[in-house]
Amino acid sequence: MLHLLRKKSLIRSLIVPVLLNGLLLLSPAAKAQFGKVEMNMFDHDSKPYYFGITIGVNLARFHTEWHPRFLQSDSVLIGEPVNSGGLTLGLSATGRISNRFQVRFNPQLMFIERNIFYKLKYPDFDGNLEVTKKVESVIMSFPFQVKFQSDRIGNFRVYTLAGFKADIDMASNARAKKAEELIKIQKHDFGPEFGIGFNFFFPSFIFSPEIKISNGLRNIHARDENLRFSSMFDKIQSRMIVFSIHLEG
Repeated sequence: MLHLLRKKSLIRSLIVPVLLNGLLLLSPAAKAQFGKVEMNMFDHDSKPYYFGITIGVNLARFHTEWHPRFLQSDSVLIGEPVNSGGLTLGLSATGRISNRFQVRFNPQLMFIERNIFYKLKYPDFDGNLEVTKKVESVIMSFPFQVKFQSDRIGNFRVYTLAGFKADIDMASNARAKKAEELIKIQKHDFGPEFGIGFNFFFPSFIFSPEIKISNGLRNIHARDENLRFSSMFDKIQSRMIVFSIHLEG
């Protein structure tokens, strides 16, 4: 019995200090969670406008429609768009309309690669039956968006956006003369954008991760019926998902 009592006393002497120390360590976190949170940049919502920078990555692909000639083709069996990644850099200017609505102009420089996978009936010059054609683009994008934002909860807020963009492909190959192995893409495009984002307020800046869908409405295919890798398509449109980080002040 004395042995058991000594054992219980030893356990109690070890557990009680650990619990007390744990409560002392958790008290600041509990205070922060249940108490009043210090507001960072509390006067930001009263600004008529503010600026920022944008960095991000994109996942892009083509949306294609077949041309009747594809059914008559005796050299290309399959042509499928493939998802490819790229980078995005930009600036932003945001103007306040009301407590709920803002407008944003977010010009961006986008480095995009959109690929098409082909399966051939006969081997090419390298003896391959499967080839992937890369369409590399450097796009200047000019999106104009309307943001609808929630109430601010401490140093956090969520928002949705909808807008319209105009794109200029600085690396367009639509006028390339020696393009037998290329898919010709036109220079200009436009279309809608929709997305959702989150504002995290820090003492000196706002960290805003955002994801959006950006689709092109225009047929950007500069079709040439003499090119076997391009003539099989009647219509090509742009599809893109963009994940961005906005750093705003």
